[in-house]
Amino acid sequence: MQPDPVIYVIDDDDAVRQSLEFLLQTAGHTVRGFESAKAFLEILPGLRSGCIITDVRMPDISGIDLLRRVKKHDVDIPVIVITGHGDISLAVEAMKLGAVDFLEKPFDDDQLLAALKSTLRQDADIVKRKAEVTEINDKLAALSNRERQVLDGLVAGNANKTIAFDLGISPRTVEIYRANLMTKMAANSLSDLVRMAMIAGILENAGKRTR
Repeated sequence: MQPDPVIYVIDDDDAVRQSLEFLLQTAGHTVRGFESAKAFLEILPGLRSGCIITDVRMPDISGIDLLRRVKKHDVDIPVIVITGHGDISLAVEAMKLGAVDFLEKPFDDDQLLAALKSTLRQDADIVKRKAEVTEINDKLAALSNRERQVLDGLVAGNANKTIAFDLGISPRTVEIYRANLMTKMAANSLSDLVRMAMIAGILENAGKRTR
């Protein structure tokens, strides 16, 4: 079970930061506050999940610079940017650098909580999909070369006889390989195999290995 995501609030304005922390904690979130991007960057390399909420205008390291650092470290964690009325161009730049959303001051509590809820839901879906891709790739790696060729033929829509002809083996042998790979992939049906192929990104190359 995944631990509850931590919300990292970064703002040099103590009153604003503490207000956001209180709001998020009251809503049931685990929160860590930072008075500067520099302080937050000290823990950035070890982060793997959660959400960053940062002001766009801060001394020394701005929200824009922070986004660049997050991108440079290849840390896959969503960022929501808080911006003032005159900072819309900066907010757009932040979106281009990977921010998932921006909130223009003044915003109400419900607006922030809704944006955070949407972001965390999307991030959870991404994490789940990555785990599924990893699991499927592990199963694919366990297939023999011939089993993988049969798999490619099947997800390309080829019949057993066609796969057998392409590989120079008998249809009966194809059936045996098919049964083996169904077991190794933990697939209940051909549609399961096709779905796994789509998730792993191999569907577009299906059939090429049988040539």
